[in-house]
Amino acid sequence: MIDKRIHSAAEAVADIRDGATVMIGGFGEAGSPIELIHALVDRGVRGLTVISNNTGSGHVGLAALIEHGQVSKVICSYPRSATSTVFPERYRNGEIELELVPQGTLAERIRAGGAGVPAFYTPTAVGTLLAEGKETRSFGGRDFVMEYGLEADFALVRADRADRYGNLVYSKTARNFGPIMCMASRVAIAQVREVVQAGELDPEAIVTPGIFVQRVVEVRTPAQESILVRDGARYP
Repeated sequence: MIDKRIHSAAEAVADIRDGATVMIGGFGEAGSPIELIHALVDRGVRGLTVISNNTGSGHVGLAALIEHGQVSKVICSYPRSATSTVFPERYRNGEIELELVPQGTLAERIRAGGAGVPAFYTPTAVGTLLAEGKETRSFGGRDFVMEYGLEADFALVRADRADRYGNLVYSKTARNFGPIMCMASRVAIAQVREVVQAGELDPEAIVTPGIFVQRVVEVRTPAQESILVRDGARYP
């Protein structure tokens, strides 16, 4: 019987090792799997390459993972926002590497990785610093930059509901990066608010089929990143 349910966040991330490449869902806290990230902080693994839309907020979640020196490189679109202070400081001190990628290009690089497309051309970033050192070609009189697809060893994503097969239903913007990250990783780990019985999910509402998900962890009352940041919380 296929049953992808895992008893705890700690158990779900137990085989993530030093030097792994990890995609982390986001686009706001709706898609941030904060309990999975904190379990990864607890593991103490180091030298991680993290692929995410941003670098976290305050001193919790992804920001905590970075603050504890566990991330050596970040591939993201928004390394700094009003509540992100950890990454900018570590970057200025030369303690972490940044690969800056426009948001649409980041999403397409992840989608391409999941679809088995090694590279593609995009007009985004032509003539800017982000295009330096990259192959460019002209199509129809317009210049394009070649970008490589992205893959990862693991993906940590947050969905709303799942069944034991790993089929996922998302809430709002959590689906912006979650589905493509599941496709582009070797092991996709989903944190969900509720695990339901097989057959209870409307097939028309399933965004990520279970074939792309290896582990599901139920967290019925997940922490809200914005509240933790507002209250000045730190993890651990």
